[in-house]
Amino acid sequence: MPALRIGSLEVSPPVVLAPMAGVTNYPFRSLCRRFGAGLFISEMVTARPLVEGRERTLKLADFGPDESPRSLQLYGVDPIYVGEAVRRLVGDGRVDHIDLNFGCPVRKVTRKGGGAAIPAKPQLLAAIVHAAVRSAGEVPVTIKFRMGIDERILTYLESGRIAESEGCAAVTLHARTAAQLYDGHARWEAIAELKQTVESIPVIGNGDIWVAEDALRMMRETGCDGVAIGRGCLGRPWLFRDLADAFAGREPQTPPTFGEVSDIMLEHARLLVDWFGERQAILAFRKHGGWYTKGFPSSARLRERLMRVVSLDELDEVLAGIDRAESWPARGHLVRRGKRSGTQKVVLPEGYLDNLEDATPPDPEAEDPTSGG
Repeated sequence: MPALRIGSLEVSPPVVLAPMAGVTNYPFRSLCRRFGAGLFISEMVTARPLVEGRERTLKLADFGPDESPRSLQLYGVDPIYVGEAVRRLVGDGRVDHIDLNFGCPVRKVTRKGGGAAIPAKPQLLAAIVHAAVRSAGEVPVTIKFRMGIDERILTYLESGRIAESEGCAAVTLHARTAAQLYDGHARWEAIAELKQTVESIPVIGNGDIWVAEDALRMMRETGCDGVAIGRGCLGRPWLFRDLADAFAGREPQTPPTFGEVSDIMLEHARLLVDWFGERQAILAFRKHGGWYTKGFPSSARLRERLMRVVSLDELDEVLAGIDRAESWPARGHLVRRGKRSGTQKVVLPEGYLDNLEDATPPDPEAEDPTSGG
């Protein structure tokens, strides 16, 4: 299987950890990297507060001392702020790759004209991408987007053309519309169509990769150059080990027992404590605890206890009581993970679609730091 090339970066196997707000921080990236290779992108960083030097945003933009390449996802709605944010990140030598997010379906973002609403205005999208690429120099810039707002307003082919013409190094398509959120099945045929449309840069497919064979099947069926893994790795960082084995033609390894999963949980929690401090780390870990234990028959009461732990010692004590020999459930990979499903009516600013050639940046309130794609 050929490597995925993103500018000067070679990604082998052709696997990308998709950014997830509040999840893909350095501790989680480090854990995933221990299990397998690929490109591990940071959680989303918002351009405007980065330019303004806000402490919390600067922390999100940090990388561990062992991370290489350093891949950061940036979100912004104004070409001026996006360009300046990229200029600072590159000028300070903080990044080796920048990914721009245009896939956020969150209502409080789209109703201000941000996130997944931006590709509906191609000149605005082009202006933001142009500013980033121009400011990045030799650092590759990629963009991630959805199929469109809904079935009436599909923008993914035009978004791909813009990325290609403005000098992006690759594009990632989450094969759902903003109206779909995370509901139903990702439509891989859209990835295939985008691959046929965008000829000179790689296309990365995203959506419904739950086991390693899904990644191989997506690449066979769509012709895409790489795959992006999102919700499928929540509570399952060893998915990257399975992906490395699959792309190398090796048989998948036996899934971990409950005891082995608990050891991974404790490792993850300790990494979070080292990075954030214990109080913030344990609060962040609580949702991970639910993802790790879902599917095990004896885990319902355990998850309730995990949601109340307040220290690393207490977490260790709670996990000491599990049945370490319990096998990984046969269909554990199909248990719902991450954001809840369901569809929505995408809310846009009044009159937003009246002039699609308008390149005026939306309200700064469209820059929400807790959203994703």
